[in-house]
Order: sequence, then structure tokens, then C-alpha cells
Amino acid sequence: MTVVKSTLPDDARRVTGQALQETLVDLLGLSLVAKQAHWNVVGPRFRSIHLQLDEVVEAARGFADTVAERAAALGVTPDGRPETVAAAYGLPGAKDGWLRDTEVVGLMVQSLEEAVTRLRDRIEVTDKPDPVTQDLLIGITAELEKQRWMFEAENFPRD
Repeated sequence: MTVVKSTLPDDARRVTGQALQETLVDLLGLSLVAKQAHWNVVGPRFRSIHLQLDEVVEAARGFADTVAERAAALGVTPDGRPETVAAAYGLPGAKDGWLRDTEVVGLMVQSLEEAVTRLRDRIEVTDKPDPVTQDLLIGITAELEKQRWMFEAENFPRD
């Protein structure tokens, strides 16, 4: 049953819906990883990294809402249930316990880099089916690249 009729043809809706759902899972998972690290970071740069992690959480949660609402507007039901995110999440995650500040920086660089790589693939596949969604994904990518750069700069020179 489709409650919301899509303005896209079925094939375009399918491709776009998949890209949006995968992005939703990545963003929700990324927000959880960043929050887990936020609660468990220790080390000399605790405060700055602790606050920087909240910026990632805020961005990821905001983008997740935008992505889910875009999917709904296209007649695709977004699925952000915990079991869906847990089953489909593929980015690096935090280990259990306290995390050294340098570990957190490395984790966030790696997680954000992987998220950006995956977003770039989705940007490519949404080019023809839905340039509006593609534009949304481009904006998200720009912000996540900025966050990645900021974390990468934290560990310069390399430890």
C-alpha cells in the first residue's frame, strides 16, 4: 500500500529510495558511534574532542531527519528502527570501554571517510533518477568531509 504517491517513475523511486535508506542507516549509526565515543573519550584533548563529537552527532541526526523526510516525500517509507540500523550498519564502530583521545580521532576519521565514500557512490547512482536527492546527498557529503578534515587535523603530526 502506498500512502504517498511519488513524483518519480517506479525505477527512479526504487534507486533513490535505496540510496536514501542506506544513507539513513549510515547517519543514524554514525550518530550513535559519535555519541558512544563522546561518553567514553579520555586523554589530554578530552574536552575539545568531546565537544567536537557533539557536532558530528548534531549534524548526523539533523541529516538523518532530512533524508527520512525526503524518502517519505517520495513515497518510500524510511526505516530507522534500531534493529534495522543494527542489521544494516557497515561503518566502523567504537570498541567497548574507555577510548583514548587519539583512538577516537582515528575512529572518527575512518568512520567519516567510509561514510563519505558510500555517499559518493549514492551521489553517482542518483544523478539521473533524482537530481534533487543527489543535491541533498552532495550537501551531506560536504559537511561530513568537513568533519573528517577537522578530526584528521587533530592528530597532526601523526602520533
